[in-house]
Amino acid sequence: MKRHVARRQLTLDNTVAAELAGSEDTVLRELEGRLGCDVFLRGNVLTLDGDDADVRRAATMVDELVGLVERGHDLAPATLDTVSGAIEASERPEEILEDEVWRHRSIKVAPKTVNQKRYVDSIRRHTVTFGIGPAGTGKTFLAVAMAVAALDARDVSRIILTRPAVEAGERLGFLPGDIQAKVDPYLRPLFDALYDMYDPERVATYFDRGIIEVAPLAFMRGRTLNDSFVILDEAQNTSPEQMKMFLTRLGFGSRMVVTGDITQIDLPREQRSGLIVVGEILSAVEDISFIRFGGEDVVRHQLVQRIVAAYDSYSQPSTRDPAARGRDGERTAGS
Repeated sequence: MKRHVARRQLTLDNTVAAELAGSEDTVLRELEGRLGCDVFLRGNVLTLDGDDADVRRAATMVDELVGLVERGHDLAPATLDTVSGAIEASERPEEILEDEVWRHRSIKVAPKTVNQKRYVDSIRRHTVTFGIGPAGTGKTFLAVAMAVAALDARDVSRIILTRPAVEAGERLGFLPGDIQAKVDPYLRPLFDALYDMYDPERVATYFDRGIIEVAPLAFMRGRTLNDSFVILDEAQNTSPEQMKMFLTRLGFGSRMVVTGDITQIDLPREQRSGLIVVGEILSAVEDISFIRFGGEDVVRHQLVQRIVAAYDSYSQPSTRDPAARGRDGERTAGS
């Protein structure tokens, strides 16, 4: 079939052209690599060459990028991810990038993908939200940001962060050290997120006053958590009974967010994950929402996105040799 070559030229404001080029044309080269057409910038005239469909798609993306620059946004390769995902989902990129969840000095926390935006909106609208997906998709970080924002707005009076303290076959009671030494390695990612939001002195003060609590999931048993923003992280490592116990701690004026990655379960092979079972039980219950993230939502280093995609592909039986599938079948038969 004959290739239909098209060309489109766009005249840009000088400031917009400079921002679109980026340092050493990094943004332009990234744009060219993503869109499958040639991109040239001469002065303030941007030229798009390629297949007609590719050029139309590129022009749409450039229009959105120009709009973001005019609204004061800096452009980077990560911005292209946001714009591309928004266009594919028929969403407005600025509605994603300008949804400021939290700001502390120079640090601004905002969604970067369509699913992250849906996740943030879901937390605002629902009492219980589940965020399920691979590492690097912002599940925990955004949840902590939402918790901090709710605390500062006095929507809640405390934040409770928890994780199951059973990972890689280690049980809390058999680990060396006092209780602090036992739980710190498991809860460190939650501390890290908090320190990204608050100064260390403020975190310490809130801990001393009981405004922020970080504890293993087992410590939640028998409690009713009122007027709290509660986050359960690494929920794929809960049993169905633990998940039920956690969810029934919900008290008046509280909100819960449950995060986890069902491809990273450290439970014994015969034990079903509470995060999988809860989707089968509660998916149709009002005021509970499930948001599922994919590799396209990974906002860490771009190599992480490729690693996640490679593992996803590897996990599909059709992409692997019969011997490997047989070995996996034997290994996972009890799960």
